Amino acid sequence: MRAKLRRPLERRLREGHPWVYREALEPFSASPGDAVRVLDRREKLVGVGLAEAGPIAVRMFSLRDEEIGPRLFESRLYRALELRERIAPPETDALRLVHGEGDRLPGFVVDRYGEYAVLKPDGAAALARAESFAGALFPLLRDRGVRHLLLRTGRGATLEVRPVEGSLPPGPLEVRERGMKLVADLRHGQKTGLFLDHRESRARVRALAKDLRVLNLYAYNGGFSVSAGLGGALRVTSVDVAEGAIRDAEENFSRNGLDPAKHRAVVADVPRFLAEDGEGPYDLVVADPPSFAPSERALERAIQSYEALHEACLKKLLPGGLYLAASCSSHVGQAQFEATLLAGASRAGAVLQVIDRWGAPPDHPRLLAFPEGDYLSCVLARRLA
Repeated sequence: MRAKLRRPLERRLREGHPWVYREALEPFSASPGDAVRVLDRREKLVGVGLAEAGPIAVRMFSLRDEEIGPRLFESRLYRALELRERIAPPETDALRLVHGEGDRLPGFVVDRYGEYAVLKPDGAAALARAESFAGALFPLLRDRGVRHLLLRTGRGATLEVRPVEGSLPPGPLEVRERGMKLVADLRHGQKTGLFLDHRESRARVRALAKDLRVLNLYAYNGGFSVSAGLGGALRVTSVDVAEGAIRDAEENFSRNGLDPAKHRAVVADVPRFLAEDGEGPYDLVVADPPSFAPSERALERAIQSYEALHEACLKKLLPGGLYLAASCSSHVGQAQFEATLLAGASRAGAVLQVIDRWGAPPDHPRLLAFPEGDYLSCVLARRLA
């Protein structure tokens, strides 16, 4: 199958950008997962990829004319796993092994949880090639102590998790992150079980929390709350609209030997909680909401939502207090996210000092030519007034 560029994108693709949008190609017909040879306007080969459904027409795998199959998968997987062996934090058995485009394996995500690994295809192309990919993946994982490989597809009502090798876990698993114990639900949890991309954020909270009153919003299973507790927080409040998430947060807090009396777990809608909460103000507020901008069309509303959230959070923060704000949307870049923080601070009558900013941890690498891969923006700021 051939697909010819009708725009001068050769340089960008040769620099490593992994996506070719449909509008940049002359019309062609292919099923998701079909191999596609991408040609420039002079019909010279630019590279090969897999046909995708939707606005992204091709996910690029190689700049050479080679087969996209087990041999290529195995070579890329070996490099990805070798990197994780070098960078894995101590006392940690939950991490991302394959980060899709960042490991030049577009559409394929693999997360490890102890003896289990979860393969999550992103897009129809990766789903069509999932069995072949898993066949190359599992022998490498088995050599590294993984006994079970699960395939996770769909979301919400269509979510399905099934074993490719081994078996499903009998229930949620206990994993470790720098010695902290967390329960990961591989069958029903968000992402593949945990938000592994906030490992560094949790470490920062743990380092900062001593003797502080901490508010953790959109708490999910309480990873930030446990981190704060282990860091010596005086009291931690966890807020999430999902009752099951709050139960998990309470369990994780106790599982780490922390005093339940120092943890207030609240099932509530976050904006309503911020408007009605009788406790506070707090010394440290963490706000990590779900993506407000899942698409470009949602960007304007997302900006308004971030500004309103920042304003409400800062009104709950003591002068001198710390605010950790996060955005998990690639449609809202770091600079734009900080602009929403400034707007929210202005509305709250607060002056902020930026202490640090960061993105995803090293096991979530990104290609230099692929800025879209920078989906996570985190800012740590101190309220000066």
